[in-house]
Amino acid sequence: MKVSYNWLKEYVDLSGISPEQLAELLTRSGVEVEAVESRNGGVSNVVVGYVKECGKHPDADRLNVCIVDAGQGEDLQIVCGAPNVAKGQKVPVALVGAKLPGGVHIKRSKLRGVESQGMICSAKELGLNDKLLAKDQQEGIMVLPPDAEVGMDAVSYLGMDDTVLELGLTPNRSDCLSMLGVAYEVAAILGKEVILPQNDVTEDGEANPVTVEIEAADHCYQYSGRHFTNVKIASSPQWLKNRLMAAGVRPINNVVDITNYVMLEYGQPLHAFDAACVHDRSIVVRLAKAGEKLTTLDDQERQLDEETLVIADREKGLAIAGIMGGANSEITSDTTEIILEAAYFTPQSIRRSARMLGMRTEGCVRWEKGVDPQRVSPACDRAALLIQQLAGATVSKGVAGGTVVRKKPAVVSVSLDKINSHLGTNLTAAEVSDIFTRLQFPFETADDIWTVTVPTRRGDITLPEDLIEEVARLYGYDHIPTSLPSGENTQGTLTREQKIRRTIRHHLIGAGMSETITYVLVHPEQSENVSGLHEQSYKPIPLAMPMSEEHGVLRTSLLPSLLQTAAYNKNRQNHDLALFELGSVFLSEEEKLSRLPEERLYLGGLLSGCWVRQNWLGLKQPVDFYLAKGLVDSLLTHLGITDVDYQPSEGRSGMHPGRTADVLVQGVLIGFVGQIHPATEKAYDLDETYVFQLDVAKLGTYAKSFNEYRPLPKFPAIGRDLAFVVDRRVPAAALTQLIREEAGEYLESVLLFDVYTGERIAPEKKSLAFSLTYRHPDRTLQDEEVQQATDHVVSVLAEKTGAELRS
Repeated sequence: MKVSYNWLKEYVDLSGISPEQLAELLTRSGVEVEAVESRNGGVSNVVVGYVKECGKHPDADRLNVCIVDAGQGEDLQIVCGAPNVAKGQKVPVALVGAKLPGGVHIKRSKLRGVESQGMICSAKELGLNDKLLAKDQQEGIMVLPPDAEVGMDAVSYLGMDDTVLELGLTPNRSDCLSMLGVAYEVAAILGKEVILPQNDVTEDGEANPVTVEIEAADHCYQYSGRHFTNVKIASSPQWLKNRLMAAGVRPINNVVDITNYVMLEYGQPLHAFDAACVHDRSIVVRLAKAGEKLTTLDDQERQLDEETLVIADREKGLAIAGIMGGANSEITSDTTEIILEAAYFTPQSIRRSARMLGMRTEGCVRWEKGVDPQRVSPACDRAALLIQQLAGATVSKGVAGGTVVRKKPAVVSVSLDKINSHLGTNLTAAEVSDIFTRLQFPFETADDIWTVTVPTRRGDITLPEDLIEEVARLYGYDHIPTSLPSGENTQGTLTREQKIRRTIRHHLIGAGMSETITYVLVHPEQSENVSGLHEQSYKPIPLAMPMSEEHGVLRTSLLPSLLQTAAYNKNRQNHDLALFELGSVFLSEEEKLSRLPEERLYLGGLLSGCWVRQNWLGLKQPVDFYLAKGLVDSLLTHLGITDVDYQPSEGRSGMHPGRTADVLVQGVLIGFVGQIHPATEKAYDLDETYVFQLDVAKLGTYAKSFNEYRPLPKFPAIGRDLAFVVDRRVPAAALTQLIREEAGEYLESVLLFDVYTGERIAPEKKSLAFSLTYRHPDRTLQDEEVQQATDHVVSVLAEKTGAELRS
């Protein structure tokens, strides 16, 4: 919101308050002033002049020699190169010694032998934003209205002796989107009265012929329509143009400018229709019909839906309510009869239509944030008075329309104890009453409790805390004493999920992997390339309005994103990759969502290239299945998860069928690890790539410790190495699990250290060698105890798996 300082002075006495001081006061009260800009960019000694004569330069075809009366007692001879200069014009004249923006100094000079005693200026040369001027004023010199007084200071005449305060408003302070709203705020800060503008219009015409019918009562609570005849469309007076341009609004003609002026003044958007274009002078407020279209004032044809509120007559649509009028009822130079609209549309309706149509107008912004329903009639009367004064219009008697819903002011109570308790102050009842009086909030008080009737212009105040905030703002934040918070202190700690995340992240980074963060949105085809952890057939969830096809659906697995990252790195010659991601996936079995999808946290990892590059020792370790499995093993061990089992996995889309294993804990699937299917690797143009994916929620279920420290053992361990010959189809994990279960409570660890097939082993057999470590925490174990446990293991393995102890 841009606020003209000179305009604001009409509503509040600002004597002794400079624009900079006012900006500081507003900012300290909670209404931030982002910028304070003078409209005068360095112009001085420029006056209004009258071109008495204009003739061609004797030695230059593109120059004109003008005789100008600038009110200096003697006429001035000025050479001007503008093609639009002509006899009889009022123009801004920079006298000798004048200064213009950009460090330009005007001196007496000769142009092609003809003396020039000043310069006739264009709007751009005066530092004005020519985009806010009419097209005929944007090129050549600036031609002033005939009523401009010769010799008058042009800076004052053009409103350049003004300062504009640009407010950075929060969404709740929509009341300050108007000059009167800012005036109430400033008056409260300074403890002064608000001077309201004149709006006592004289109805000097026939009875109002306009009829109004509100069909969409849920979207329009109030509608007022005034009628005018004998309207003379012309350019607005300079003072009106100055104020609009200070607010960043381009003047158009007197009627349209008045609607914009009153919108800025009252915060109430208005619209004027050419009454001759309105069938039977009937206004219907309704929702758009199926397939209805309307060409708006910007010459764009808009496709409306059945929830868009429109203003229409009995035959056609006239405007998109609260957003923009239609071209079929536009005010033109031929208009002599108009209908003025002032209404209260619901913010929800306007917000939805503006979003659907992709339109943002000054009126739309005010509707979305909230308009004061009690300003509809005053704003309409104010505009009617100005149209009567500036367009010579005759105002018909009566106002058409009516009120469907009358919004009542909010009534909020707050006590002195609550105010002081919240603010940490010692305010007295008199001080609080004074603040509410300055805010012009009607109130009743009893026993230090205020019952405040909040004006409808302040729709942001609905709770006692809102009133407390108003007291704090007006009392002054810098006057509130500093105090320490009271209450019991609690020691901060991480939640279990946060601990798990942090433990996973630190462990994998310590193991040599790099964390990556990718988009949760993937290509629809990528979502089907690699499966997730789920057994159910979850459906990819498409976006209603995706920014691109590459990010069209929510992912059900982390692996497509990791594969995309790997491909990106390989294309940039980064072949050795060890990546992991902690991210969300979104799961739903519905083709069309009727409820929110389930969001789960997954851990995904990817390995490609070499884990150890070849060095001077000749070592080189490419990534393989066992490296990926080892990383998963180490992570699970670090989390204190035991009873882990790996089983061959079949049927996972995108995974190698012979090199993929499901990870189970106590028989529950928590993830998988394996190689990407060669076809998928080829699709992504990747080398041999291994991945793993784990459900973090399930990790948290089975995790037992986080960074738990144990003392070093005091007693020696006893080891036994056993080699078993078993059928090739028996997995080593089955033997490992049986050894853990049957070796007794003193088994510390079991490790598979050799797998052998070949000479002296039958073709259908294999040899698996295990190292078993026993230890007692409180004493030294005896060989007999260890041997007894070992013999039991051998017998159980022989019984359950057919394993024979290899001699």
